[in-house]
Amino acid sequence: MTKIYYQEMTPAGYQEIENQIAALKDKRPILIARLKAARALGDLSENTEYSTAKHDLRHLESRLRYLNKLLTYAKVVNVSDDGKVALGKFVTVRFLDDQSEETYQVVGHHQAEQAALDANILAFDSPLGIALMGQQAGATVTVRAPAASYQVVIITVKINPPK
Repeated sequence: MTKIYYQEMTPAGYQEIENQIAALKDKRPILIARLKAARALGDLSENTEYSTAKHDLRHLESRLRYLNKLLTYAKVVNVSDDGKVALGKFVTVRFLDDQSEETYQVVGHHQAEQAALDANILAFDSPLGIALMGQQAGATVTVRAPAASYQVVIITVKINPPK
């Protein structure tokens, strides 16, 4: 029996991918028209406009295949209020080395890649995410990062963003 792998994601992450697919589908006719116009210019061997348009259309098609495959194998998680750190929840932690506190939303890998660096998004499969998953508020966990290990205390675990 073949094992099927899937990408866990939040409902917001799933919706974001659907939005990207819709935007790419809207852009496709423009690229096709540009390719047809460039092809009409004649000699394809030295036609930069044609080569560029063809490359852009191939890139768009490749991205669409990738995003559709993500959705095909996606597992959208439902967030429950069980008090444990899990995908989709907001977790506030205190770093014991400098006593600073940060709040993160735990998300799937793809959603974390797409997020801005200042969005306080945490991939569940990052070193910090791995250490936090399944833990409850009050727990002290050791994060094993490539360069060093450090400890954090989980302050809160919530299903909604803190105000």
